[in-house]
Amino acid sequence: MKNILTVDDSPTVRTSVEFALKGLGHTIVHAENGKDALEKYNELKNRGESLALCIVDVNMPVMDGITFVKEFRKFEKFVPIIILTTESSDSKIEEGKQAGASGWMVKPFSPEELVKIVTRFVR
Repeated sequence: MKNILTVDDSPTVRTSVEFALKGLGHTIVHAENGKDALEKYNELKNRGESLALCIVDVNMPVMDGITFVKEFRKFEKFVPIIILTTESSDSKIEEGKQAGASGWMVKPFSPEELVKIVTRFVR
């Protein structure tokens, strides 16, 4: 069983992601923004657990998704990060890639599509 961190300020989206992925048998860890996500990541590390994947929104209060990706990449180079957002402009997608995102998905998402992407990154 692997930990997947879902980072979104919308409880509905976090629940939807968990619902879509529950059949894969992974543990879903929820965070409300980038700062919260970094804290949850550190809690996992302190328990000796690892993270298999992050699913991150772009537009959030406190710390947005792009900033989170940049901060996370300072100490975690290999954990895949999927951006899940309403943002679909080429410039935003490029900004996400430059920050270190591994993939980009636009909301609303289909559970099947999310499962397909997560399965590709988490073995």
